[in-house]
Amino acid sequence: QLVQSGGGLVEAGGSLRLSCVVSKIIFSTKDVAWYRQAPGRPRELVASISPRYTTVYADSVKGRFTISRSNANATVYLQMNNLKPEDTAEYFCNLLKWWGQGTQVTVSS
Repeated sequence: QLVQSGGGLVEAGGSLRLSCVVSKIIFSTKDVAWYRQAPGRPRELVASISPRYTTVYADSVKGRFTISRSNANATVYLQMNNLKPEDTAEYFCNLLKWWGQGTQVTVSS
């Protein structure tokens, strides 16, 4: 249902963009979110976006990450700028009960 792409290894201060393609049947009317989970830590909300483009961000990423969506393409994006080593985690997109397969983001210092 949710297919992610993007991610990888980047130096601190660098940028990456994650994408998540969702089924068009349900995408346009639902909130979509990005979560992340670092080893030994619980999964945490990174950002979410409503069908009307209202966004919510974790304090730790405000001003650095941008979530966006294309209802025409049923895709949600996470643009990550000024990445920090503490952003290293596996990132997941989420819509209702469905989760993407996960994408590793590693930021080297």
